[in-house]
Amino acid sequence: MKFLKLFLIMLAVALVGFSCTDDFDELNTNPLALTADKVDASLIGLAFAKAQYNIMRGASGYQISQNLFADMYCQYFAVTHPNFPSDRYTQVGRWSNSAWVNFYNKAPNVKFVEDFTAEQGLAVQNAVAKIWRVQAYHRVTDFWGPVPYSQFGNGELSVPYDQQEAIYRSFFPTLDEAVSVLNANLGGSAFGSNDLIFSGDVASWVTFANSLRLRLAMRIRYVDPGLAKAEAEKAVAAGVMTSNEQNATVLTTANSFHPLNQITAWSEFRMSTLMESILEGYEDPRLPVYFAPAANGDSDDDGSPFEGLRNGQSQVQNTNPNNNLGHSDLADYFRPVNQPNNPPIEVMSAAEVYLLRAEGALVGWNMGGTAQELYEQGIRASMQRWAAADDAAIDAYIASSNVPADASAESPAVSDIPVAFETGGDQERQLEQIITQKWLALYPDGFEAFAELRRTGYPKQYTRLNSENLDVGVGDLMRRMKYESSEFSNNRAEVEAAIASPEIGGQDKNSTKLWWDKK
Repeated sequence: MKFLKLFLIMLAVALVGFSCTDDFDELNTNPLALTADKVDASLIGLAFAKAQYNIMRGASGYQISQNLFADMYCQYFAVTHPNFPSDRYTQVGRWSNSAWVNFYNKAPNVKFVEDFTAEQGLAVQNAVAKIWRVQAYHRVTDFWGPVPYSQFGNGELSVPYDQQEAIYRSFFPTLDEAVSVLNANLGGSAFGSNDLIFSGDVASWVTFANSLRLRLAMRIRYVDPGLAKAEAEKAVAAGVMTSNEQNATVLTTANSFHPLNQITAWSEFRMSTLMESILEGYEDPRLPVYFAPAANGDSDDDGSPFEGLRNGQSQVQNTNPNNNLGHSDLADYFRPVNQPNNPPIEVMSAAEVYLLRAEGALVGWNMGGTAQELYEQGIRASMQRWAAADDAAIDAYIASSNVPADASAESPAVSDIPVAFETGGDQERQLEQIITQKWLALYPDGFEAFAELRRTGYPKQYTRLNSENLDVGVGDLMRRMKYESSEFSNNRAEVEAAIASPEIGGQDKNSTKLWWDKK
């Protein structure tokens, strides 16, 4: 009987997680989705593990949502494949549609775990599932804006969209509910070893939930500063990440690997010029951990073998083999060398949390320290996480007056912002410092870096060499993804209602700002 139950759950999860359908109505009423009569409480952890891994990895969705879109928009990387126009601001419809369907193929895993644990009275597991739902959906709404959320899985053939404002405002009470339950069960365990992030440790989930609250609060700083301040201060008072031992990362193995282990082997992108300018100018110890020397060495005679590529290369320019050979690939940590290295998938780090707090302190919020103190702690945490630098080297970096370097004669530095915190500088320059360091610390999480770029405008970017988007010029930012063909085929009335809503205002364009994008 136990074997039969295990078979049923693995079959059902696989069907939910890896369906090839593009039909949203089928996703929303999948008769083969997990149900309470197919699984008992002892096996629910398997479903949660799949929900964790798939939401962050996204299967094929990682390349077609994060790498080819978000990673390029935030200028972590530049495309080198001649047939990949996304770096020229083209939203390739079949890719973004696949990214959308890919997420909503995975969302039933998240919903099932939350629904099942509620029905079975598994309060601690249910609280953790709620937190993971918030993590999953904030990434999606930050890409598109209004999305199906509160009524997803309603069993109907059409699913209404929630406005992004409503989604964000619901996140905070959801986290309240979850944290309240977890705080009452701090000695308990949720999903045990099937929890790929914290191995079931309830206290760690509380810390993550508080840290996630802080991230979401800062995201709405410019649209609702009062709520942002209240939620940010609440998060810090309750206890957020303060050390790398508390970082949230998804465990990977040779069979459930980090997606960069796979897509780097295809040799379709390289380090951006912005990365070269900032990392080399700052003499940043993270450079050789993030990227590898170019195969052709120091091609621009600047004394360094690390070479970045300008974003927005034309199709003709990307036929040049030197775009790969002459520019830096990812470092070995992210690439398979004989076998997968199995680095964990980054979800959230103490470094990000310190830099979120630094921004809050900058505008007068009670963040448990000054902007400078928290900024420097954020740098220190990132250096310790990635570069394994000793205290003396970290101190020297933090005190450095180094600024971004000219990447080449054609690509002079876009900013003169130094590492050392400008105590006498104006607030906007200090914000640029904080977000520039956050951009470095978030790497390689292009989803978050892209969201923060839109929210703050930092780090300053190089203009793209080319744009093929009439709504987004070479010096502009992509603001959101347009809605997908599968929705117009299967959920037309609701997607059209979302487009007509005040948040989109009839402008389903890449230049339309999201609700929180109000700076």
